[in-house]
Amino acid sequence: MRALLSRQPGGPESLTLGDIELPPVPPRGHVRVAVRACAVNFPDVLMIADRYQVRPPRPFAPGLDVAGTVLAVGDGLADLRPGMRVMGQCRWGGMAQQADLRAAACVRIPDALAFDVAAAMLTTYGTARYALQECAALRAGETVLVLGAAGGVGLAAVEIAKAKGAHVVAAASSAAKTEVALRHGAAAAVVYPTGPLDREATRALAGQFAAACGRGGANVVVDVVGGDYTESALRAIAPDGRLLVVGFTAGIPMLPLNLVLLRRARVIGVAWSADLDVQSDWMRPQLRELIAHYVVGHIHPEITERYPLDQGATAIARLAARSAVGKIVIEV
Repeated sequence: MRALLSRQPGGPESLTLGDIELPPVPPRGHVRVAVRACAVNFPDVLMIADRYQVRPPRPFAPGLDVAGTVLAVGDGLADLRPGMRVMGQCRWGGMAQQADLRAAACVRIPDALAFDVAAAMLTTYGTARYALQECAALRAGETVLVLGAAGGVGLAAVEIAKAKGAHVVAAASSAAKTEVALRHGAAAAVVYPTGPLDREATRALAGQFAAACGRGGANVVVDVVGGDYTESALRAIAPDGRLLVVGFTAGIPMLPLNLVLLRRARVIGVAWSADLDVQSDWMRPQLRELIAHYVVGHIHPEITERYPLDQGATAIARLAARSAVGKIVIEV
């Protein structure tokens, strides 16, 4: 079968389209899916460069989130059958014509949910829901500051927080990006500068965040950006606030822990799928909840770019350059 392959560590330009074979039958507890759509996520950028915590044996295809039609099921499965429309997560291998998905991370989807939308919502909305609901225990009426609010997880966080009755402040690197977040439910927005921030700029941005959040600051910060922006957000956090560490597209921050002490803040690492191997029934209910949110119109995944499989390297390069808004999807 055809797949977008990483044969040596490198950037998106190192990927090539080639042939790869799967085992004759899917492993126990897995389903084989004819992939119709695969979302592009930041771990794809890191994985092909050997900068991610998971390093697959080469050659491998990147791609975590897929949607398609079940072709075959492994031993031990009764609720998934060939022909079913599904969305699910694999460790890697989604940017290919076929992929083996862990059944514990795979659910049936209704006909009303298009394959590309299903793939786009999986990790982004799953992460946002887990961060806000499970990690932060978000309450209605609280203020949520979202950094990187026009990206996949950022937009998902805006919508999930809004659906839970929060006051959402979106922060992004351009007015065009914050406009997207405002359309998705943010009540206010901050445009932050690009590039490294000196001490004066860090404090100035903290003042902008605090002014936009009002009422004592942000009760919850969703940080998918990192870098110098994290300190600015932490300076604008409310007493007993929660800083949700999701990602580091701008680099790993160095936090002044005195701020954590002074604000009585909690810094919480968000790794959505980390417990899947320990709790096999952990993810499916969350995916079904996201589908229900979509069906009633609470969430609206925004796919801004679509690429065929043979242009998958371009799709990953777009995400790596931090120029994308919303989600990028590869259609197979």
